[in-house]
Amino acid sequence: MKRVSKDFIVVKGARAHNLKNIDVTIPRNQLVVVTGLSGSGKSSLAFDTIYAEGQRRYVESLSAYARQFLGQMDKPDVDTIEGLSPAISIDQKTTSRNPRSTVGTVTEIYDYLRLLFARIGTPICPNHGIEITSQTVEQMVDRVLEYPERTKLQVLAPIVSGRKGTHVKVLEDIKKQGYVRVRVNGEMLDVSEEITLEKNKKHSIEVVIDRIVVKEGIASRLADSLESALKLGGGRVLIDVMGEEELLFSEHHACPHCGFSIGELEPRMFSFNSPFGACPSCDGLGSKLEVDLELVIPNWDVSLNEHAIAPWEPTSSQYYPQLLKSVCNHYGIDMDMPVKDIPKDLFDKVLYGSGEEKVYFRYVNEFGQVKENEILFEGVIPNIERRYRETSSDYVREQMEKYMAEQACPKCKGGRLKPESLAVFVGDKTIADVTKYSVQEVQEFFSTVELTEKQQKIAHLILREIQERVGFLVNVGLDYLTLSRAAGTLSGGEAQRIRLATQIGSRLTGVLYILDEPSIGLHQRDNDRLIRTLQEMRDLGNTLIVVEHDEDTMMAADYLLDIGPGAGIHGGQVVSAGTPAEVMQDENSLTGKYLSGKEFIPVPLERRKGDGRKVEIVGAKENNLKNAKMSFPLGTFVAVTGVSGSGKSTIINEVLYKSLAQKLYKAKAKPGAHKEIKGLEQLDKVIDIDQSPIGRTPRSNPATYTGVFDDIRDVFAQTNEAKVRGYQKGRFSFNVKGGRCEACRGDGIIKIEMHFLPDVYVPCEVCHGKRYNRETLEVKYKDKNISEVLGMTIEDGVEFFANIPKIKRKLQTLVDVGLGYMKLGQPATTLSGGEAQRVKLASELHRRSTGRTLYILDEPTTGLHAHDIARLLEVLQRLVESGETVLVIEHNLDVIKTADYIIDLGPEGGDKGGQIVASGTPEQVVKEERSYTGKYLKEILDRDKARMKEKIKEVELSQ
Repeated sequence: MKRVSKDFIVVKGARAHNLKNIDVTIPRNQLVVVTGLSGSGKSSLAFDTIYAEGQRRYVESLSAYARQFLGQMDKPDVDTIEGLSPAISIDQKTTSRNPRSTVGTVTEIYDYLRLLFARIGTPICPNHGIEITSQTVEQMVDRVLEYPERTKLQVLAPIVSGRKGTHVKVLEDIKKQGYVRVRVNGEMLDVSEEITLEKNKKHSIEVVIDRIVVKEGIASRLADSLESALKLGGGRVLIDVMGEEELLFSEHHACPHCGFSIGELEPRMFSFNSPFGACPSCDGLGSKLEVDLELVIPNWDVSLNEHAIAPWEPTSSQYYPQLLKSVCNHYGIDMDMPVKDIPKDLFDKVLYGSGEEKVYFRYVNEFGQVKENEILFEGVIPNIERRYRETSSDYVREQMEKYMAEQACPKCKGGRLKPESLAVFVGDKTIADVTKYSVQEVQEFFSTVELTEKQQKIAHLILREIQERVGFLVNVGLDYLTLSRAAGTLSGGEAQRIRLATQIGSRLTGVLYILDEPSIGLHQRDNDRLIRTLQEMRDLGNTLIVVEHDEDTMMAADYLLDIGPGAGIHGGQVVSAGTPAEVMQDENSLTGKYLSGKEFIPVPLERRKGDGRKVEIVGAKENNLKNAKMSFPLGTFVAVTGVSGSGKSTIINEVLYKSLAQKLYKAKAKPGAHKEIKGLEQLDKVIDIDQSPIGRTPRSNPATYTGVFDDIRDVFAQTNEAKVRGYQKGRFSFNVKGGRCEACRGDGIIKIEMHFLPDVYVPCEVCHGKRYNRETLEVKYKDKNISEVLGMTIEDGVEFFANIPKIKRKLQTLVDVGLGYMKLGQPATTLSGGEAQRVKLASELHRRSTGRTLYILDEPTTGLHAHDIARLLEVLQRLVESGETVLVIEHNLDVIKTADYIIDLGPEGGDKGGQIVASGTPEQVVKEERSYTGKYLKEILDRDKARMKEKIKEVELSQ
């Protein structure tokens, strides 16, 4: 037994979710890939069983005091697990939404940069461009004695530097102290002379402390003179080398000219999360919420009477519309004129206020009371700013935020730090300059930066850490991200790979890593680097369990586990396990068949040309787009491709989708920068089907989301029993009083809080988890009550409601997208991103086609097995057949090869991307040499066309 637990993780009797009491043996210190259909139980095994138990055992070893802060840890439904190590999960959940969290801070690269700048940074005065140093008297003496012998110089104490005034008192004091000569505005004068200075001009006054000729033995006299000068000049001294140059010394860490001072350099000075470093104007965020005129007036072609000013649209209160009318009367503004034609000086009064000018305001409230007075009109924009600043109501703040946009902070120009911190340089760059670089550029900068020998010695270890971490980010395909990029704007795949890079940086060994589809959002080109990274982690002595559908990753695995055979109740068993070669030979394994090419997704024999209509985007400049111009034919299946960070999501989600949403649905979100989009009038609906959850509470489920539950409740309300009892359809809802069980409020479970132990969820004692009260459950349709219907799988539901077309059609679309295994009442919180996306897709599919709809899907193959992709493609092709346009942003070559039209962005990610590299049919794109997509697509097209010929031959022979 000892050997088993050392070399293997042995799971016995796993029953989480749909797992069928399975036993699994997983080799340790290997790269293990778990695959299978979507919903087959892969995540249940990897995350809900192995990871949950590894995590729980670690937490159980902590004290009760520490455990109370760590939330609940349920024991997974499994008999035993042996051979576990501490488990770390790296999943798809995006990193922090905190605006202070950036790529630099998450990867800890920024911490090392702060240390680097604090240790070897050179402060430079922003006003004079000279290095700020503090010098001792000895250093000053040594510097002066570098001049050749017989050099004449004078030691001066600057007491007034560029200040207005007559400075009579200053000159009087100098005289009293016994000094004889002064230099006023560059001219030597005797103190005994009468010196009159103009009051309104700036003057500079220096006192002559000593005149010296450089020769041996002068050092101690020079030191005395310098000390006297420093005392008089407040720590500054000027050495005037006769007929040559002037040297300015300071014994403080300050610019000797203007006194710009920096304290001792410390790492916290460069932290935008610390009051010692953060820019005081924006508190270290780099941006401020400012009112955006484009959002206040979304349409300049309408008049004030047509509610051109969005925040002042009439609501229940008529205060603002009446105020606007009074202002327009005062200035003689025509309220029926389009706002773009109103003279700018007059319209500025409406927007920014009347200044000191009073406006007569007559207000009639809803009770008919009249108030009249003269007011100072504050203006629409200051009004929004004031209400946002002063309100204590979250609702009002949210309403005002709709008209505001993030603008770079005017003080730090987006650098996030105090002026002092931004005056420190390494090489010729500040820390803010370095964070604006992409990861690739940071790598190049630190490889080529020129440092002195002393700096090199100090920075050697810090630079090694930075370069190592940057290298890991490059290896996981994130070389295009900038260090200042906010963590909240990263996609799930990017966030996961950043965490992966951070983990490699920590160099742990003997750990069990569990990863959820690390290849999501990654182009084929970067896949090899990712696989190498995973193998490096394994070689350090770690066990990796990767839930993955990507063919390359599966082929690179040391051990492959295929869970299935179907999804949901049809899955939950180990179909095949072994090396990829062994699984490929296994007749029972669907994965094996796809890997060996016995099963594959066919390439369409011909590509659709479209119906002649097209949409064209001109001059897109958002983020990294380089004035991009792209067009695609309507009525086709379009794939937008390109390496990670090439600008796919920007051009589709930020520019195209937001423009359509603004035009069709009057959406407030501002589209990304572009010149124009032609052909929008040919669409009357745009549907963005993303991976966000379909509901945040367990009360939302596939039946409620697709609207089929309404129809099912109608059916129950129509039964004779319900009519006799007088039950309406509301009786059959678990969200309202009446039919639901009131003990658990229709949840079916009750939460019992245990303070030092995890919360326990127990089925409600009254309804036994059925969610409804006894009377409601007595109403049956075809011998099933409403609770039993919610417990059915969608496949069973199709049969059960076969004679009710309305319900059958909606349920059939859920089966078509591969969700037949799901229960009608499955809580939305338990669905994966891919499942949620397909529920949304299904709820759109059962609507009637108009031929004027654009469907946008961002990576719809996330979480899908090749077999699921085949089903999804059938559904999407069906939509296109009915005349709609489907646009997918995708890396999966199985999807790309079936598209009618491809738009490939690139050529690289980040700054080196943002251009349209190739567009046309897959056959045209593979000919473009600059296109990475074309290069990989060619292999797949050639392979699959050969397979299809083979298949046709087999069919012909069998006939």
